[in-house]
Amino acid sequence: MNVTRILPPELFNLLQSEDGFLIAAHLNPDGDALGSAIALAMALEKMGKRTLLVCRDAVPEQYKFLPEYQRFYTFDNVPASGVDIREFSTLVLVDCNEIRRTGMEKSPLANLTFRTTAVIDHHETEKAFGDIRWVAPEIAATGMLIYYILRELAVEITKDIAINLYTALVLDTGNFRFENTTSEVLAVAAALAEAGAPPHIIHRELNESWSEGRFKLFVSLLNTLYIEDCIAITAVTRKMFEETGTTTDDTETFVSFPKIMKKIEVTALLREDGPTETKVSLRARGGINMARIAESFGGGGHKNAAGCTIKADIETAKAEVLRKVKEQMASNHCDTEV
Repeated sequence: MNVTRILPPELFNLLQSEDGFLIAAHLNPDGDALGSAIALAMALEKMGKRTLLVCRDAVPEQYKFLPEYQRFYTFDNVPASGVDIREFSTLVLVDCNEIRRTGMEKSPLANLTFRTTAVIDHHETEKAFGDIRWVAPEIAATGMLIYYILRELAVEITKDIAINLYTALVLDTGNFRFENTTSEVLAVAAALAEAGAPPHIIHRELNESWSEGRFKLFVSLLNTLYIEDCIAITAVTRKMFEETGTTTDDTETFVSFPKIMKKIEVTALLREDGPTETKVSLRARGGINMARIAESFGGGGHKNAAGCTIKADIETAKAEVLRKVKEQMASNHCDTEV
């Protein structure tokens, strides 16, 4: 592989010199966050370090094939675990770059203090958190950053580590279909397959292991499809979850399906989290920047994949999203014309 990524020297020194690492994933964790965090923890422990993996939310069912996913504690479970969390003096945020995205400030861990804080992330909407930061928006997945860290630290990439990192790549490249699938991504994927990650099994676990309830939820979602000006919007209500016996975890990847239609440029999935709270996932192709739209609502993400929460009912949120997307599309068109 011709591409070489050099991690910041201060991050290399931190991982080499410190001992106790509290590694935190973002709330509602996906395959990139989970796979990256687990792989980093496994590597550091191979170096003789101590690690503790934490997340506000439990590992979703579809990711319980990941080796050592059981390492994760939820914030609520840490106090009762018997673990002395004060032994972990270095905080590392993985796949996010602000503490708010972890939910830690509203948890039993809110009053923790750390000697050093570090960030390893690839999101475009960058915040100022972290004494040491490696934020690389041009990289397709945080799992790739972890891969380069392990190479720099000369840690062997075992089969279990490879499975976690390959899963991270698969999730954030949409099964290697998105525009961020570069030759560099494929080279790293090949190296991970060589290290033991079985692509066909990981694909099966991620894409061919739906429960009957999840499939029924997907059918209900398709019945909500609304299309306007190359924008496709779908919605999931709390009633739909109740009727199918599913949870919010079951909606992952649903947002991308309307892009199967040739004319669709932007897709939005609206999820009713409460009477006046709507979670919004955004996807796009081409030059339309979803991160800017999400950031206008207090969220963030990547150019072609972003998310936010709107404090409004689902119909109001739908109208707001449509308005913002149309504004962004018009602006993008004007920029192209100039």
